[in-house]
Amino acid sequence: MELKATRAAAIGNLDNFVENNLGEYSTLRNFDFGPNKRSNTSCLSPYITHGVINEKEVIKKSLNKYSFSKNEKFIQEVLWRTYWKGWLELRSGVWDDYLIDLKKVKEELKDNKNYLNAIEGKTSIECFNEWVNELKTFNYLHNHTRMWFASIWIFTLELPWQLGAEFFMQHLYDGDTASNTLGWRWVAGIQTQGKHYLASEWNIKKFTNNRFENIKLNENAPPIINDKNYTILHKTFENPINIEEKNLLVFENNLAFEITDFAIQRFKKIFLIDNKNENRNIKLTENVVNFKASLVEEQKKRLEEKSINCEIIDINEIKNLESAYCLYPTVGENLDYINQSSLKNIEFLYRRLDQNSWKFCNKGFFNFKKYIPKIVEDLKN
Repeated sequence: MELKATRAAAIGNLDNFVENNLGEYSTLRNFDFGPNKRSNTSCLSPYITHGVINEKEVIKKSLNKYSFSKNEKFIQEVLWRTYWKGWLELRSGVWDDYLIDLKKVKEELKDNKNYLNAIEGKTSIECFNEWVNELKTFNYLHNHTRMWFASIWIFTLELPWQLGAEFFMQHLYDGDTASNTLGWRWVAGIQTQGKHYLASEWNIKKFTNNRFENIKLNENAPPIINDKNYTILHKTFENPINIEEKNLLVFENNLAFEITDFAIQRFKKIFLIDNKNENRNIKLTENVVNFKASLVEEQKKRLEEKSINCEIIDINEIKNLESAYCLYPTVGENLDYINQSSLKNIEFLYRRLDQNSWKFCNKGFFNFKKYIPKIVEDLKN
């Protein structure tokens, strides 16, 4: 599989999937046939994560092809990331505590042989080793495989989930704070207290089309215990009534300004923010850094073609800018930088989709799911 860092590639992948493979998505989506046979899934997450295409585009095109009822499972999967982000926005302390715990376990296990074998793909579990190499080579894993991987990491290899979440963020093109952190918590059994995900040999064999044999796993492990509860924050995600002609900051999660809710607004200048590893708690691999940088460069090129004044700057330079708007970067490394730098001259702009979705993220996904038809209906406007 190849993921080119362009909006044209994203649109091409979306159109091809909707036209040729969307109809069988609900029945085939859980199968991982290997990195060279991905037609049963869309592989759009690296682009959606970076805002190169957005959920609205994806859902609209799917509904132009099939009815909501036939598309429902696909639409639910598209909106999972929206839900995870909203859930974390209302409980941002989960991310803060994760970073604290990560720093501690990294120091404790930095020379641990089992940990080093795991990240090098040198365990006794063939399928796990292959997935490690696949992740490093393609910077992508099938969603079902991510669940198996995390379960094996936590319950068979008995490694801290925080290190596994870091490993994913370092290598995944579509790694985002909410989906990654909360997904690992869910597998461990602390996202939904006491309900964990245990990978099993029969399940892996079935959904990999018997590509692996002799998968010896701990299939009876208890969930990880974490009794800490997080109070839901009362946050509003409101935009200014009148948006003035100021500078606009755009981070790596909104790299298609031309399709945002604010595309018709006039801004003095658009600053595309490059956040390299120097300012990250989780250091990304060269492949991921380059993928992000290429998407930023490509966004600059598209803006310049529309005669929009823009510039790529390092994240440290935003301290020197006058008051500006910022397309909201969501909980994670970029927002941490803004908050830790006490930048008071930045006013956030929120996507309409997030405003309409995040208010339903105070409970579990099954509650959120009830509101998906309402969210989708609003996308049509």
